[in-house]
Amino acid sequence: MDKNILIQYCDMKEEIKDLRRRIHELEKQIDRVKEEGTVKDTVSGGMGGTQHFVVEGFPVPEYNRKMMLLRSRKAMLEEKEAELLELTNQVEEYIGSIEKSELRIMFRLYYIDGLTWIQVAHRMNRMFPKRRISYSEESCRKRNARFFEEN
Repeated sequence: MDKNILIQYCDMKEEIKDLRRRIHELEKQIDRVKEEGTVKDTVSGGMGGTQHFVVEGFPVPEYNRKMMLLRSRKAMLEEKEAELLELTNQVEEYIGSIEKSELRIMFRLYYIDGLTWIQVAHRMNRMFPKRRISYSEESCRKRNARFFEEN
């Protein structure tokens, strides 16, 4: 295992967030279709096309398409969440295999918790307040880079 598993994990978390957002938007669209209820349209016909009629009805094809898409996206979300769970186990095993405790904490904060390097530095400073040289965004980033250069 290498850095790619960590990157893939972060990417998959973002993909799942995007999929949830899309599902939420689609659910709002379906609710709008239900609330509006009927759709009205005017058509011409009779007496050589001079008479106009108002046709009213529920947009069944549009509603069915959106419902089918919603079911499809929800199934995809379940599949992606199962993949993410498996990937989470692999990432935790990988991070757990790192010898230095300090690096393990840093990696968990950055890769699993999704914090930025500046947030990681602040957390590390709170965890290790008596450390002679405090953590900075740059020092955390460099330790990460050095770890992957060496391994």
